[in-house]
Amino acid sequence: MSDPSAPLLSLCLSVDYRNHPCVLQDVRLEMKRGEILGLVGQSGSGKSTIALAILRLLHMKGGVARGIVNFDGRNLLEISEREMLALRGKEIGLVLQSPLSSLNPVLSIGRQLKEAWKIHASGDSKLFADVLGETMASVALPHDEEFLRRRVSQISVGQAQRVLIAMAVLHHPSLLIADEPTSALDVITQSEILGLFRKLNRELGVAILYISHDLLSVGALCDQVAVLQAGKIVEQGPVDEIFRTTSRAYSQELAISMRHGVSLLAKNTK
Repeated sequence: MSDPSAPLLSLCLSVDYRNHPCVLQDVRLEMKRGEILGLVGQSGSGKSTIALAILRLLHMKGGVARGIVNFDGRNLLEISEREMLALRGKEIGLVLQSPLSSLNPVLSIGRQLKEAWKIHASGDSKLFADVLGETMASVALPHDEEFLRRRVSQISVGQAQRVLIAMAVLHHPSLLIADEPTSALDVITQSEILGLFRKLNRELGVAILYISHDLLSVGALCDQVAVLQAGKIVEQGPVDEIFRTTSRAYSQELAISMRHGVSLLAKNTK
């Protein structure tokens, strides 16, 4: 049994791609249970690579990971693929940035949710219906037959993102990786999704690794923030400390960008 006082996730990671070595260089990251950690950095800095490495899916992009990815007492780089299959989607959930392309356009919403359930759970239809009703309510979506019969083309982008989140938390994972989950959404829907993440964190106790280049959303949602620059974590700490009192030049640039964004947001909403 894992130590409940130990970090949920800690890693020391290097990643190479074909013809592109040292994409990540001894990246060190640590998350507590129930924490929301923001991972920020410029495009191409390696944020999504970290997510793929945690889920051990780098091979799909031609990448190779070296080091340690310790999740709940297990080094994910050493366990078998069978163990990883049992872990992905059950103990670690994933929400991607493009809900319309992440969902199957042919299958109904209800069918996709049921398939996600069946991968890691057994039980009669009543048990699934109970879990589904609870999960859909938690993401503020209806679970009546009319809605569940719809396909992705028949729902809004915001609803599609909520369906993805519902699929990711269906089994109550201890870690949710959200990779640019608001980038395809309008400002109002972004705010709603951020509120939903905070609600799920509070009610389910799920830790969230929130990957984003949107500093405003990171500042609004996260407890801690890690700053990634050129394949290295250059700073990690409480959001207020990093964005307001940092002494590092790169983090200062990010903080200035965030404050400028806040000013523009306030100006545009008057």
